[in-house]
Amino acid sequence: MSAVAWIAVGSLIAWVWLLLGQGFYWRTDQRLPRRTDPARWPSVAVVVPARDEAEMLPVSLPSLLVQDYPGDARIILVDDCSSDGTGQLARELAARFGGLPLTVVEPGEPEPGWTGKLWALRHGIALARLQKPDFLLLTDADIAHEPDSLRDLVAAAGGPDGFDLVSQMARLRVESFWERLVVPAFVYFFGQLYPFRRVNRARSRTAAAAGGCVLLRTEAAERARIPESIRQAVIDDVSLAREVRRGGGRIWLGLAERVDSVRPYPRLRDLWRMVARSAYAQLRHSPLLLAGTVPGLLLVYVAPPATLVAGLATGDGVAAWAGGAAWAVMTATYLPMLAYYRQSPWLGPLLPVTAVLYLLMTVDSAVQHHRGRGAAWKGRTYARPDPDGTPDAAPGR
Repeated sequence: MSAVAWIAVGSLIAWVWLLLGQGFYWRTDQRLPRRTDPARWPSVAVVVPARDEAEMLPVSLPSLLVQDYPGDARIILVDDCSSDGTGQLARELAARFGGLPLTVVEPGEPEPGWTGKLWALRHGIALARLQKPDFLLLTDADIAHEPDSLRDLVAAAGGPDGFDLVSQMARLRVESFWERLVVPAFVYFFGQLYPFRRVNRARSRTAAAAGGCVLLRTEAAERARIPESIRQAVIDDVSLAREVRRGGGRIWLGLAERVDSVRPYPRLRDLWRMVARSAYAQLRHSPLLLAGTVPGLLLVYVAPPATLVAGLATGDGVAAWAGGAAWAVMTATYLPMLAYYRQSPWLGPLLPVTAVLYLLMTVDSAVQHHRGRGAAWKGRTYARPDPDGTPDAAPGR
């Protein structure tokens, strides 16, 4: 066989393995478990870290304030040095909508060794623990919840022998062209790295969560020393789930039906920043892992259409057949995620284009890291880790 045919066959083998051997990651049937309502509804403290979120709060915060929850629940919004009046707006929304009691706290700039979000969570969780809640709901300021969201999450967690962590991957916005092209693939790739079915197995070594919506049993948080044990994490949700599982906790992760992200990413530049800020951290800032990832992604995602075209152009039947079959399997695994996002199946064959974009975002993330810029978000830059393993935060950059 020709070299092109061998590449096509290798790609097809990779896709057969992904289809059958990677935890059926492509299925979208991991939804919130339905449980019987408890006899006594446990108490919940909702902790919302917020930095310059005045644009998002009018949509997201009222959805928390009006939660239809039978037990004791309260909201703690941590204003993380916002410059747009986030804290004051939160107080005004609470006065207008009523509902669950709201407390706004301002912890100041992060200490060295802390990322901004986890610094905010540290103060919010510490304040929540004074009331000794049974559960903590950690939810981002750009996440909107249906009125029964908290009730469903707590019921899914179950009693003392239930889940210690229940997390839902909020449905992201898909309205602009770039959102339709990139966002469903973002969740698809996340599921490929952390197959939800494997995460949800009791004795699995795979652990992950979706940081926008995490219900955490307070006991489990204390056992795992959350957030102190993950204070340096850029990908904080996955790190949190790992620590909870390491502490003996049971975790569950699935796709949301009634929890939505309201943050828009209308331009490619917006999505690029969102992905690139943590892409290299996913590779543990390893040049060797990056060097293996680049040809690996090219083989898996770019080789199928490329070898199909090359095979048709040169009359290489094996290359054309194997490349076409690999592309077909790839597209088939992507269709369930497109259906979940209510997008046209015709976007399926474009997954190689999106994969190339993600590859370029990852390379850019590595370049920025090695230039000392690290992960940047809302005016803060987290540069390369210090020798002790903690990041050097540079506020204001």
